[in-house]
Order: sequence, then C-alpha cells, then structure tokens
Amino acid sequence: MVAKETPARRKFLIRKKQKRRKKIKKLKEKYLRAKTKEEKEKIIEKILKIAPHYPIEEILKLDESEK
Repeated sequence: MVAKETPARRKFLIRKKQKRRKKIKKLKEKYLRAKTKEEKEKIIEKILKIAPHYPIEEILKLDESEK
C-alpha cells in the first residue's frame, strides 16, 4: 500500500518545480545572448543537469529564428 503525499511534501515539490522552471528560463535567455559556441554548450549542459529530459531542440529553434 502506498502512503498518501503530505501537504508539506506537496508544497516542497511545487516550490522545487517552480525554482527549476525559473532557472531554466534564466539559462535560456543567457543561451540566446551567448556569443561563442563554447558558452552555448556549457549552458546546454547546465540545463540538462537540472532537467535531463528537457527538449533542447526547442532552444536551438529559438536560436535559429533570431539569426
């Protein structure tokens, strides 16, 4: 039998998700401002470290559309 999630745990998970989204948004903006290829690669690595299943293609499309 699986225990129910407590309200405190639920709140913790929501805050964690919000923080992750905020951080990814910040990194996306930083990626679009980045000049060199090395900078961009480092930022993508950071995003994947935070959220391993994040669709990187989405960011690459944004980058291509700005050029």
